[in-house]
Amino acid sequence: MVTIMRVLLGILFMAHGISKFQIGLGNAAGWFGSIGLPESAAYVVAYLELIGGIALIIGFATRYFAIGFMVMLVGAIITVKLPVGLLGNAQMAGYELDLALLVMAGYLAIADERGVGLDRLLFKTKTQ
Repeated sequence: MVTIMRVLLGILFMAHGISKFQIGLGNAAGWFGSIGLPESAAYVVAYLELIGGIALIIGFATRYFAIGFMVMLVGAIITVKLPVGLLGNAQMAGYELDLALLVMAGYLAIADERGVGLDRLLFKTKTQ
């Protein structure tokens, strides 16, 4: 089950990263700036989502990327999503999905199990 959760989380983050590259990193940076965040954060987030998503899919450095995603999600919730509430408003989604992703990433960050993936092969961790 942990493998399914890890791969799903990886797919979701990879898709978000790909979408930032598709609209153009400059446009993503502009949006970050328009909501009061440093534009450079868009580049960090886009690469973390893309590379970290791929890493989770293949099961590489799971704990470290999960921690990175947790930091990113807490930042997104506090700076962007919290003002619009749990379910959001007509202009923006709320933070309900971010909370679910945060819990999934948190589990992967602290769990001993990694499931089937490169972490298991490289570090001989348990599977579930």
